[in-house]
Amino acid sequence: MLNAVQTRFIHLMEKYLVGGAVRDQLLAYPVKERDWVVVGETPEAMIKQGFRAVGKDFPVFLHPDTHEEYALARTERKTAPGYKGFIVHADVDVTLEQDLQRRDLTINALAMTPEGEIIDPYGGRADLDKRIFRHVSPAFAEDPVRILRVARFAARYQYLGFKLATDTKDLMRAMVAAGEVDHLVPERVWAELLKALNEASPSAFFHTLIGCEALEKIFPEIYNLFGVPQPEKYHPEIDTGVHALMCLEQAALLSPKPEVRFAALVHDLGKALSPKDNLPHHYGHETKGLPVLEALCNRLRVPNFFKSLALHVMQYHTHCHKVAELKPTTLIDLLNTLGVFKQHNQFPEFLLACEADAKGRTGLENKPYPQADYLLTAAKVAASVDTSDLIKGDLRGAEIGVAIRRLRIQAITELTKPEQRINAN
Repeated sequence: MLNAVQTRFIHLMEKYLVGGAVRDQLLAYPVKERDWVVVGETPEAMIKQGFRAVGKDFPVFLHPDTHEEYALARTERKTAPGYKGFIVHADVDVTLEQDLQRRDLTINALAMTPEGEIIDPYGGRADLDKRIFRHVSPAFAEDPVRILRVARFAARYQYLGFKLATDTKDLMRAMVAAGEVDHLVPERVWAELLKALNEASPSAFFHTLIGCEALEKIFPEIYNLFGVPQPEKYHPEIDTGVHALMCLEQAALLSPKPEVRFAALVHDLGKALSPKDNLPHHYGHETKGLPVLEALCNRLRVPNFFKSLALHVMQYHTHCHKVAELKPTTLIDLLNTLGVFKQHNQFPEFLLACEADAKGRTGLENKPYPQADYLLTAAKVAASVDTSDLIKGDLRGAEIGVAIRRLRIQAITELTKPEQRINAN
């Protein structure tokens, strides 16, 4: 609880709402968090007023009641490559305009007084109206994470028609050419990718990276898909890279879960390894891509539940598409591999990612995907088999598993009779 003196000081403090909260309020976009900049204060004064210090690299404090972040106005100076090579200067003489100037985009260099007055020294409001991503100053080039942030903003605001300013795109290309993105650490790359996967149009993240020639450096596995042809009969879009981003966009329409979207994006990585003599065919791409996906996930420290789903989708998406052609034994083994008979599994997510693959093709975006319902029915039939007699009988250990599998195959056999099959093409 604040005392009267502390409350008075907080009200008198020269503070400004800044960055995303102001931007999103002006865009009528939901404001998720509010950050403040404080001008003319010292760390000691903030603590005396009841704020709690939490910043490691620069002075940031939590409000004693709202727990919103209050940062002292600061400037930054580049001293080394990468996004950590900065010296921070936070002092009572740093102005609001100086603090805003170090920010990445003009639309993020906006501030608002507690009374609602907009402070806009760098034209951010005009760029909001024009739907333009534009860097504030040449200092943008000092932090390679800003390339990923701009790409993430593209994924968030694509529906509003935002475009990247030409001079900003040129600057981002120059950063890539200078090797700045080589200093990005895996954890930060994954953090920004994860945020992009949660946005409304995640494919815009990758289109932005393509536009500034950063995709090859940051996500080489995805870059290698572009220019790789597929049979036009099944893939009117032909290009595998185009298909991957179409799958990602379809996954975004089908599911809000980032793990589904990630699995749809990377399911065809093996096609980049197909021998040129075989193109546009990709024999065995479902297993050829597994080591590539493993390496990608390990490099970016991808969480296991993302990785496990993506590996299953990569290896078995063709099984799902052609489920009506599978023998009962193969179908039961597929369901078992996918963990369908366990309490916790990713079977629904697997089906959604496979559906995104099927719909991620030019002109086929609205084609029904009955394979998902068929597999769901098969799983229900197999799981409903009565195993009580087996468990009470004389069988032990692995023998029980073998017997249960046999019963499930028998149950599935009825489902897979010709008159029950679906057209999977």
